[in-house]
Amino acid sequence: MIKYYMLSLLLSRTCKMSDKDPDPTNVQLTSRDLNLVLSWDPPAEAPSGLIYTTEFSWWFSTGCVNITTFQCELSNFNISCYGTYIAKVRALLGEDASAWVESKDIMLDRDTLISPPSVSLLPIGQTLEVSIKDPEFKICSLRNVYSIVSYKITYWKEGQEEQERIHNDYQQDRVILDDLDPLTKYCVQVQLITLTNPTESSGVLCERTGDTKNSPVVAAVIACAVIAVAVAVTVPAVVKWKSISHFIWPKVSLPRHFEKSLQATPESSVCLIMQPTEEIAPLSIVTVEESSHEGTKESCYCKQLNGTVGNNCLHPAC
Repeated sequence: MIKYYMLSLLLSRTCKMSDKDPDPTNVQLTSRDLNLVLSWDPPAEAPSGLIYTTEFSWWFSTGCVNITTFQCELSNFNISCYGTYIAKVRALLGEDASAWVESKDIMLDRDTLISPPSVSLLPIGQTLEVSIKDPEFKICSLRNVYSIVSYKITYWKEGQEEQERIHNDYQQDRVILDDLDPLTKYCVQVQLITLTNPTESSGVLCERTGDTKNSPVVAAVIACAVIAVAVAVTVPAVVKWKSISHFIWPKVSLPRHFEKSLQATPESSVCLIMQPTEEIAPLSIVTVEESSHEGTKESCYCKQLNGTVGNNCLHPAC
């Protein structure tokens, strides 16, 4: 690999067309939150129409090609969060090319700059709750790369000297600042600490504490009072619901003479005509009488359903 690097370096030096070809300047390889960016300045008195090509890693894989900007996001080219990298850039103008200009090497997990965490404050009585959220990384994640992480929390009364508190429980994202004065404005700033990396502090946030340490107790008492009032109103309403419902929806009864008229049998001819009728057929009864001298004699008679009897039946035996 070293021989290949030296050969590539030699070729890059011999490929320069002339001393007048413009070279990029101030070539730097930087990292923030585990990204990898190669940046440079254009050559002095650079002609118009210059384009740039980059390569990176010890074996110089191709990065950005034929770009007009002055930086290349190498994080898009499948890098490792534990890798060590070097990069280079050259300027192109038509068929002419400048020399490759290299950056210094960088160890990504050691040299990356870590952004400040996101911080919010919540006053709870005479204390302040500090909520902390880790910065988001380009590749990997903060907790996977760094096993030891702590927060340096700096807080002070507004207009007074600062006090520091180191919070070493990296799994907890909320910290309570207690022993604070009531009704006092405090300012807070948080910085994430690792063993090796440079980090940035968050912006300063200020918040006023509450009136007393017993503010949660007071809130609980108020809540209990509200519940008691609700129960005192609800229970009588349930017990007296029948009376209340009669008052809201009173029972309506018809006058007595209306009820009698509705229950009486209708005498109107119209109502009588509308009543259903059915035809009743006469009932025929045939009897057999026996006589000792004259033999058998059949007789018939008809009995109507209304009780009358007659011989005018239509039975064929009569």
